[in-house]
Amino acid sequence: MFLFLVVALAVVVAAVTLAVVGGGENGPLPEAVPERLRDPLPPDRPVDRADVEGLRFPLAARGYRMADVDDALSRLGAELAERDARIADLESALAGARSSSARGPVHASGESHVSMDKPAPGQEDRP
Repeated sequence: MFLFLVVALAVVVAAVTLAVVGGGENGPLPEAVPERLRDPLPPDRPVDRADVEGLRFPLAARGYRMADVDDALSRLGAELAERDARIADLESALAGARSSSARGPVHASGESHVSMDKPAPGQEDRP
């Protein structure tokens, strides 16, 4: 049994050595082409949840490629900043509409009301 294990170990060591050295007419193995980011974020539209969930970074020697991760984080940061600015604009517009409606019509309950209905044709507010 011991002899069998020694022979098996020798065969494995020989196979690994042959694979590493490349023993054969072809010479050593060619350099592997580095992986690149396969699922980039879409450049023609805003990023949505499915894009972020589907994003996969290729592995490198010590984790992920820093440039790919930095590019994706920069893009996501820019989109979040743009959305935050849009939310702030909408909130200020809403606050302006609420303050102007405080001077406007009052319900029977005493609360002011901002109508979200579209005016009928011909009944738009005219200065």
